[in-house]
Amino acid sequence: MNDSNTEAGRWLAETHEVENQPPPLCDYNAYLADPALVAAAGRASIDQHAAGLVAFGARAGSAEMIELGVAANANPPELWTHDRFGHRVDEVRFHPAYHQLMRYAVEQGLHASPWTDDEPGAQVTRAARYYLHTQVEAAHGCPITMTFAAIPALRHQPDLLARFGRRITARVYDPRNCPDGDKAGLTVGMAMTEKQGGSDVRRNATRAHAIGQPGPGQPYELVGHKWFVSAPMCDLFLVLAQSAGGLSCFLLPRWRPDGSKNPLQIQQLKRKMGNVANASCETELRGALAWMVGEEGRGVRTIIEMVAATRYDCMIGSAAGMRQALVQAIHHCRHRQAFGAFLVEQPLMQNLLADLALESEAAMTLAMRVAQALAKPDEEHERLLARLATPVGKYWICKRTPNHAYEAMEVIGGTGVMESHVMARLFRESPVNAIWEGSGNVQCLDMLRAMAREPEVTEAWFAELDRAAGGDAALDAHIKALKRDLSDSEKLDYRARDLADRMALALQAALLVQHAPSYVADAFCASRLARTGTGNYGTLPPRLDCKAIITRAFAN
Repeated sequence: MNDSNTEAGRWLAETHEVENQPPPLCDYNAYLADPALVAAAGRASIDQHAAGLVAFGARAGSAEMIELGVAANANPPELWTHDRFGHRVDEVRFHPAYHQLMRYAVEQGLHASPWTDDEPGAQVTRAARYYLHTQVEAAHGCPITMTFAAIPALRHQPDLLARFGRRITARVYDPRNCPDGDKAGLTVGMAMTEKQGGSDVRRNATRAHAIGQPGPGQPYELVGHKWFVSAPMCDLFLVLAQSAGGLSCFLLPRWRPDGSKNPLQIQQLKRKMGNVANASCETELRGALAWMVGEEGRGVRTIIEMVAATRYDCMIGSAAGMRQALVQAIHHCRHRQAFGAFLVEQPLMQNLLADLALESEAAMTLAMRVAQALAKPDEEHERLLARLATPVGKYWICKRTPNHAYEAMEVIGGTGVMESHVMARLFRESPVNAIWEGSGNVQCLDMLRAMAREPEVTEAWFAELDRAAGGDAALDAHIKALKRDLSDSEKLDYRARDLADRMALALQAALLVQHAPSYVADAFCASRLARTGTGNYGTLPPRLDCKAIITRAFAN
């Protein structure tokens, strides 16, 4: 073969060069790249944790952690009901990446640090870390959240808390399928809903039969089914079942104290559109041992402590999803050119990116304010604010996430639809938190219930809003109209979603007016409170500093 033919063949093989494509977004500091989060942490006076947050942010943005999230979702868990000899094992097997994410979360205290660290700011620090870590991978957050939320519920039964609490809060992750007595660290799951009831847990049919003396702390055997059991490889589960005195709460171990398998038998794993790396399952309870937690017949009151904490984490998780979608969109636009300019420099794209950034910062700011309130349960204003802000924030932030994810996906274009891009995972994940731990309607009704049972929560809400009085005319008018409409008791349940929307916007706006740069607060109030529009992102009014908003949103 002569040289000319060889040269021609080489050029025929090279059809094009890859250009005008953004580099992978990795190896950046997810904390330092988020000035709004840094400012929120600063307001909470957690200076002693600042260096730890910087290090945590570097890890969250590292290529290594990002790849663990990819691998955990590319390899869903598998159910093994029996071993090769025919013994019932009810074992769910996960990819090693899932266990690495779980181990890191536990070692960093995301499952328990507010209950073990006496230092001021532990709750806010944990919230900031959970926010950063969930941007890496959301699904494994389910057992982390439930373990975190179990401690408030177990306080209703001090003997059980004393027996298991130290190992629940230990920074030790042990995924082995073995009795809890062999472990230094335990995780906790939850089994509440059944086929016939869903959110209406009072329709639960699972029966609890006292083995001996009935009552709190005593052993029972549970017979029935559970429609959703999240994280079935946890060591302990908080369960609702009907005892002789009514619906009660129980703590159910995966193994009996004698080392035998407790008959919580997995029927199948749920095939979910999102939350893929986490296992959710249907189970049968065939005489499973469990101990009553709290007063008999007061199961909802007992477990609601756990539910409130999981709802709070849903709020943080959805805010984290918004954040990751936003940074992906901005990163893409900073590196992609079209029609002669980088996308991030084009006015219409600036309008859209700035709008997405406003939504993300407002969500994070509200979630972190709830964290501050939860950190001070002995201060009446903070306790009342947390009681109302939890359902309102969970409702609003989780419900705003899917459309936010979609718009970010559209910014990225066809590549964002591909399973090889994180946006596909973020989009599938985006509806989950709005549905789990109580749908939007459940949150709105809980909001009304709180205001009816304890009118002081409404007073605390407006006292919080009053801190921003005079800061923005549109906000002042919005709050005045909200007060008027909340005072009208006619058909409150019919109007609950509208009221929750406006309450959430009012609190977000008030927090931004107090704490964010004026170009952020002004844009939020002008776009959310001072005008009516289609509700689509990218419709900000004129004369806003979109470039400054985008620069602040992702300082990388």
